[in-house]
Amino acid sequence: MSSKPEAGQPGTDDKHARIQEQQRQEAGLNDDGAGPKEVFAHPDAKGSGKQQIGEGSYEATRDYQENIKNYLDKADVQADAKAAKPDSPQQERELQQAEGEGLSHSKSPGK
Repeated sequence: MSSKPEAGQPGTDDKHARIQEQQRQEAGLNDDGAGPKEVFAHPDAKGSGKQQIGEGSYEATRDYQENIKNYLDKADVQADAKAAKPDSPQQERELQQAEGEGLSHSKSPGK
């Protein structure tokens, strides 16, 4: 049911790979996307000396805001937006269906 373009079509694989790589770098993920590059040990862990940085920490918020600012300063946002657009009306319908499915699982009201 996917309308994914076939490998080798001009520009399709390249633009998606470029966007995914940029998102992985901004999120600080390993090349395999498996998780953060640096793992913080729990403060009780013997010999670590590092504190855990969890969801909602001020440091994480500052880092996120700094990364967003850097992205907006350096990236070609218009080109990224254009690359993220659906390639066909069928793909647009599939994305809308997927969004509806995701919103159906949300506790907050959708659009």
